Amino acid sequence: LDGRCRSLVFACRRLGRQIAHIGRDYSSMHRRHPARPTLYSGEVSDAAPRETSADQATRMPGVANDAGGETVVYSERLRVPVWYWVAAIGVAAILSAEVHMGSPGVMAWLPYVVLVPFAIWVVTYLGRMRVVVTEQDGERMLHAGKARLPASVIDRVAVVPGTAKSAALGRQLDPAAFVQHRSWVGPMVLVVLDDENDPTPYWLVSTRNPDAVAAALTPQPPTS
Repeated sequence: LDGRCRSLVFACRRLGRQIAHIGRDYSSMHRRHPARPTLYSGEVSDAAPRETSADQATRMPGVANDAGGETVVYSERLRVPVWYWVAAIGVAAILSAEVHMGSPGVMAWLPYVVLVPFAIWVVTYLGRMRVVVTEQDGERMLHAGKARLPASVIDRVAVVPGTAKSAALGRQLDPAAFVQHRSWVGPMVLVVLDDENDPTPYWLVSTRNPDAVAAALTPQPPTS
């Protein structure tokens, strides 16, 4: 029995390494900013508190929030592609089969009960991030995960195509930039800041529709 337990622990470790390899880019933001969150990442600033209780309310696209009059202008969820699910469940199933192979009793089913649901949870966790643009009292706000950025401090917005993402995240990347990168999403949106209270030069956020995000954050000229 001790040998079977050791085999199960070894298989769990192998699955963890496989899934960590798939989602290695998920924590890129935290690796770049281990101690200093940006001004609009949900923390209260001594200079100008910007968050209200309405920011924490549940929002539906195109529906105004009764508590604060907040309307969702754009919303998307960065779900993982189907082959991530196939790979994660496949790896979990293979490791489970290796553990129970030739082992009767509880070890014949326990690896499947533990590893397969764990793989499903990890893939669901990786794809939970949302990119949302809301409007309240005439001011728009960019939400990238838990981080928030008012449009009033945005200087300009640019689209980074998938072909230029490698350079934007590599040799051209400012170490002080705020990055929300998902490896399975090709394009990104570059949001340049103009705020003396925030040392962050710009945001780089993965999105499948960067043109729509840029249009939602860019002020529209008044119609004549």
